[in-house]
Amino acid sequence: MVDGYALVAFDLDGVIYLIDRPIPGAVEAVGRLRAEGRAIAYATNNASRRSSEVADLLTGMGVPAEPAEVLTSAAATAELLADRLPAGAPVLVVGAEALRAELRAVGLRPVSTAEEQPAAVAQGYGPQVGWSDLAEASLAVRAGAPWYATNTDRTLPSPRGPLPGNGSLVAVLRTALDRDPDVVVGKPEPALFATAARRARTGRTLVVGDRLDTDIEGARRAGLDSLLVLTGVSDAAELLAAPDSRRPAYVSFDLAGLFDPEAVVAVPGRARTGGWSVTEAGGELTLDGAGRPLDALAALCAVAWSTSAGPVRAASPAAAEALAAFGLGD
Repeated sequence: MVDGYALVAFDLDGVIYLIDRPIPGAVEAVGRLRAEGRAIAYATNNASRRSSEVADLLTGMGVPAEPAEVLTSAAATAELLADRLPAGAPVLVVGAEALRAELRAVGLRPVSTAEEQPAAVAQGYGPQVGWSDLAEASLAVRAGAPWYATNTDRTLPSPRGPLPGNGSLVAVLRTALDRDPDVVVGKPEPALFATAARRARTGRTLVVGDRLDTDIEGARRAGLDSLLVLTGVSDAAELLAAPDSRRPAYVSFDLAGLFDPEAVVAVPGRARTGGWSVTEAGGELTLDGAGRPLDALAALCAVAWSTSAGPVRAASPAAAEALAAFGLGD
């Protein structure tokens, strides 16, 4: 599949690694792309690390990366604020040191309190963000400072399951202020992927992500093809219920789908394909037959996306096994 693309743009958490450990097969997949001379980019909503830190993290995992290949929502937010504010303007930061460092790098002055009369509020993920940080941001926004969010991911993937992300922290301020941020920079906004695609210069870009609400929707907004890998947040049930704006071009269990035709499927498929058949009655989907599980998923997408049907049941032992592989069915 990857032969049709000049550049592959990866999300990181849930695709390349989980927190600080590479996902099985990721090191080999990226290494093979580099050996083939294919361009690579990394686009992450995580604003807790600078591009150079992300590149060092990847390299330490066995995935060689250059800072110029890494696009973070923290750096993109800083660049946007630098375009809109005078040099040296104070910006109240809610988030990690990485966001402060990116603001300093573009000539802005990070501050911590509303009393310092910030020209803007920049909110990004930080594991140490607390009530006092959110309180200062609330006061600053009420006083008229525009509110920029690096991203609105509700959760972050982890080996223990999804954990609260920046979107959950943004939701606290949204509740307190009874309003949305003035600007959201990261995915699903198209800026990160559009920037990556421009680096390809010629040829097509493929976005690889694990979240329908950020990676896949962001790719769709940027006009790019996308591959959903089932190694992170979004699962098969979410895929079947996805609105048109969040539907990928391809699905695979992991990054092996970039190279192995048997490990990836284009979606949606047909209601009858690869030995499977899917029917709908009374708002329920029924999977029958036998074949490759990914073909079953493509057939389910074909019917679910055209009917908005809900529960899925199996009509054959092979169908029951396929549904179990995706966490679907009874």
